[in-house]
Amino acid sequence: MTDNQWNPENIPVADPVWTPVQQQSPLPPPPPVLMSASSPSSDLASGSSRTSISKKSFALVALTATIAGTVGGVVGAKFIKNDQSTSSYSAPLLVASEKNSNSNSVGTTQIAKVAAAVAPSVVTISSTTQTADGSGESVGTGIFLTATGEILTNAHVVEGATKIQVRLYNETEPRAGKVLAADVSNDLALVKIEGTNFKPAQFADPKAIRIGDAVIAIGYALNLDGGPSVTTGIVSALNRTITTENGALNGLIQTDTAISSGNSGGPLVNYKAEVVGINTAVARGDTSTAANNIGFAISTKELLRVVELLRKQSNGEKRKEGYLGVGLTDRADGGQGAVIANVQSGSPAAKAGVKEGDVVLAINDEPITGRAGMIAIVRDALPDETIAMKLERGKEIITVKATLTERTTTG
Repeated sequence: MTDNQWNPENIPVADPVWTPVQQQSPLPPPPPVLMSASSPSSDLASGSSRTSISKKSFALVALTATIAGTVGGVVGAKFIKNDQSTSSYSAPLLVASEKNSNSNSVGTTQIAKVAAAVAPSVVTISSTTQTADGSGESVGTGIFLTATGEILTNAHVVEGATKIQVRLYNETEPRAGKVLAADVSNDLALVKIEGTNFKPAQFADPKAIRIGDAVIAIGYALNLDGGPSVTTGIVSALNRTITTENGALNGLIQTDTAISSGNSGGPLVNYKAEVVGINTAVARGDTSTAANNIGFAISTKELLRVVELLRKQSNGEKRKEGYLGVGLTDRADGGQGAVIANVQSGSPAAKAGVKEGDVVLAINDEPITGRAGMIAIVRDALPDETIAMKLERGKEIITVKATLTERTTTG
């Protein structure tokens, strides 16, 4: 096999150190930077023309600073002219000097060291789309999975793209990319560029991630000039489930790390430079709800599984989803779990003895917080897979096993 032949490689993983979906949601899918070629004056909050508007905003600030500096200079000159008894205003500013310093040196903090180690694995992904309303562009982030050019990003970054361009860290010219496979339901996609000797990211063992762990988000926020933006925070919670316009995302890491448009598809890493998740969504407040510093990343537990499915899909294997055959509702009494609203005759659920009114508390020992989480778990399971369901039936807690079949219709 030559160096130029692409072959899926195993993702490096560190050894452990230790019912329909709701249509409206305050948790939109994580927005990439969207730039509409036909609407350069769109509002920044709308997601389009982010680059041009951001630059205008910066330009205005710079202009204000220039005017203030000019006025200050005039006032200062007049003051010196009226007071010739002092020359302190011509004294040079005191600037610290560090031996052997240069602009390319790495900072002394652990954050700086981690950012420097991970940055070569992080890329900018620009996607061009063509619709009846005209052309547009979205910009997100991605990370190398292999040294042969396999890149992981969010599906919504490349969804509907007619052209993909990838720019590497410290490179000025983009490279042509192509989408190998995408899973919109799990918001992950594989992109490929030609070449070798790229630096793949290192992934943390899923069992080693803990609430309170310090984490760093690295990505091309707002598509700003220069290298990737670096923000810090902690793991706020694990195993979150949210609903988006494309369905439910489960097994998410919640973090208070700042995640902005353009960070989509970028890594959330720990202090050992290991990827713990892929940044994918943020919570936004509205007139009745406050949401501050609440972001979500797809955990390594989920993405390691989905990546293997995407690789099979890229090689021509059909993507299959499990089917249980139940309708679901959320509990109305404030309790945890999903309520079985109906059971289809002859379905895997019916054969397993699931009944209307049962409350599903867990599947394969994974707690079910609501119907969205259960939908995601069943969707991600494979046909012929047997799942163990912990049910609350009246005052009794029972466990039943159902062997899933293949979903043949959507919904």
